[in-house]
Amino acid sequence: MAAVVLLLHVLGWGALLISLAPQNLHPGSSQVFGVGIGVGAYLLGMRHAFDVDHIAAIDCTTRKLMGEGLRPVSVGFWFSLGHSSIVFGLCLLLAAGSRALGSQLGDDASWWRDVLGFVGTTISGLFLYILAFLNLALLIRVISDFRRLRAGHGAVQESGFTSGLMARVLRPVMRCITRPSQMYLVGLLFGLGFDTATEVTLLVVAGGAAAAELPWYAVLALPVLFAAGMSLLDSLDGWFMNVAYDWAFSKPGRSLLYNIALTGLSAAVALAVGTVELLSVIAAKAGVTSGMFEAIGGIDLTRMGFAVVGLFVLAWLAGVFVWRYGRHGWALPRHVSR
Repeated sequence: MAAVVLLLHVLGWGALLISLAPQNLHPGSSQVFGVGIGVGAYLLGMRHAFDVDHIAAIDCTTRKLMGEGLRPVSVGFWFSLGHSSIVFGLCLLLAAGSRALGSQLGDDASWWRDVLGFVGTTISGLFLYILAFLNLALLIRVISDFRRLRAGHGAVQESGFTSGLMARVLRPVMRCITRPSQMYLVGLLFGLGFDTATEVTLLVVAGGAAAAELPWYAVLALPVLFAAGMSLLDSLDGWFMNVAYDWAFSKPGRSLLYNIALTGLSAAVALAVGTVELLSVIAAKAGVTSGMFEAIGGIDLTRMGFAVVGLFVLAWLAGVFVWRYGRHGWALPRHVSR
């Protein structure tokens, strides 16, 4: 995983610097293409990694796979790789001469933009709803297990996905996500929604680079840099959630208390973001732009993503603090193993 992220950085920045050599630039192209464009594409990828649908999908899936006994460190990496593949493919078409596609996706009124935005946002919203229901089912199970442990009824299961009505209903849907690499397809489907300003901006930049008659590798350096920035932060997000959950799972009492807080937060975030995305699709198709739908349309999902990451970090730090300094207030029965 780390090697691939490093390779993306080397390829992206290497192709950019080679393309900026004087012998590779056509007259006038230096005015529209430079190091600043590459830095901009890289920062767009890093910013896009904090979109709240990324955070919710990565964190909830990490929680699910760890509950099944796996150590899914690369969930965020595979998700970002799939997501950036869509952007790379479209920029590849631009480099091959299909510049009209860039203008179509940059036009709010275009048919392509409308269809891809509808499909991508709907898939994203439905997937987050599934994750929300899974986490709600797990939350009920964890609260029940915590009560049993406090009452001294012995060991409990660490996974809340092994039984129960909701698990049986959703198992056929979520069975396909059994290892981190399968998040590539999920990221690919999420990437179909070109309503995200960062992706559209990158296409416009790539279209301008293609119009300047730059070498093909110069145009493709932009989506590679975008993927490098996004994969770096999404991978770090997945790694951090593994560290946080691994700390929680190391002791039964710690696991249950921490899971009550984190699972509830995961479910709330997934449900909220899924609702926002699905309502935005309904509003767009119904042509409603006032009242509640206007407020929903004004939500900045990137800022919301930063807030969610902050909440997860604060929850983990609070869990460490409470376990370290406040254990006497809710100590488990002495005969129950810690």
